Amino acid sequence: CTTPMSYLNGRTPITELSRPKLAAKARLRVDRRDGRLWLLYPEQGLLLNRTAGETLRLCTGRLTVAAIVDRLAGRHGEDRREAVQADVLRLLDDLSAKGLLDT
Repeated sequence: CTTPMSYLNGRTPITELSRPKLAAKARLRVDRRDGRLWLLYPEQGLLLNRTAGETLRLCTGRLTVAAIVDRLAGRHGEDRREAVQADVLRLLDDLSAKGLLDT
């Protein structure tokens, strides 16, 4: 499958071999009042659900997307591997498009 570069706006597509990490302008923060996890970036923030938080905590630039999926599938059940992989790729692609993820 090839994706036109116009769709990607010049960014590298996320693949199983990508080693994603948060962009320098993005930070994960736990809200001290209620323990919820936020992805903060200049002037904005995203409240993360548990699975998105687990995923982004693994995005250190050391693990490949395939390794991240392996870890999450191990936690959530191997029978859900395809769904986990699709969710991880969608999340990482969305954040990359917003400039919040480096690959």
